[in-house]
Amino acid sequence: MLSKAMNKIIIRFLKYLEIEKDASENTLRAYRKDLDIFSGHIRKRPEEIELNDIREFIAQQIKSGLSKTTVSRRLATVRSFITFLYREGAITKNPARIVSSPKKTEQLPNFLPIDDIISLIEKPGGIGIIPVRDKAILELLYSSGLRVSEIAGLNVDDVDMKEGLVKVRGKGKKERLLPVGAKALDALKSYMIEKMLFRKICRALFLNRRDQRLSPRGIRRIVVKYARMIGIDGPIGPHTVRHTFASHLLQGGADLRVIQELLGHVSLSTTQKYTHIDIEHLIDVYDRAHPLSRDAHDDS
Repeated sequence: MLSKAMNKIIIRFLKYLEIEKDASENTLRAYRKDLDIFSGHIRKRPEEIELNDIREFIAQQIKSGLSKTTVSRRLATVRSFITFLYREGAITKNPARIVSSPKKTEQLPNFLPIDDIISLIEKPGGIGIIPVRDKAILELLYSSGLRVSEIAGLNVDDVDMKEGLVKVRGKGKKERLLPVGAKALDALKSYMIEKMLFRKICRALFLNRRDQRLSPRGIRRIVVKYARMIGIDGPIGPHTVRHTFASHLLQGGADLRVIQELLGHVSLSTTQKYTHIDIEHLIDVYDRAHPLSRDAHDDS
């Protein structure tokens, strides 16, 4: 159980992240969980935290079998928290500065070949709003490379059918405009018609069977469901479709900075600054590089 002093300073830290850093709810939950684990391990008041406490915590996390990515994330959380304590005057030195992160093994992201992604998108079939909704979700995931939280958070008025754009709220509540391919727009139009026919009037774009906003978990289940139906047995989810979107754009000749902007990444690496690209240039490169966008043009 956390001491009152530790719990109080953690709450202050999370409020600082929310107000000053515009952290998302998911980020705040992750930070809270990591800090609860850290505080439960050391069982000390904030001013009593020492370098060895942090080192022992990281060693224990590694021994417990957690991935290096998870351990590195927890260390980053602790570092941010300790730095906050130092700036607030709760501690007189910052011991977290000299604790090194475990070296991570670089892994290439999984992505699907073009034939598999097309099979996945085309798999939903049958009559009714559910298969039409599922096809629209799969089309939009691959068309615009959205995060699962971003597609779950879409509202009806975020999609501009006329201009072929979707407004997305990404990490840190940052908004960006993304192009939507012709086939994804067609799938979205079909879904909107079904919603009107079933009189499903709701601000949220994608709804579950209870006419509530479809959750990220629900979207993951949809992707896995159709992946299994076409014979994909390995790990797969919305993020796989996002990686596939980026990989196919890169193969199609898109510049890395364009992909960076489309994906909503702040930087290409820890040292490379974010480069702004206007929406007209994004659309031009998207039209030339995205496989389904090119197919749509060839058919016209």
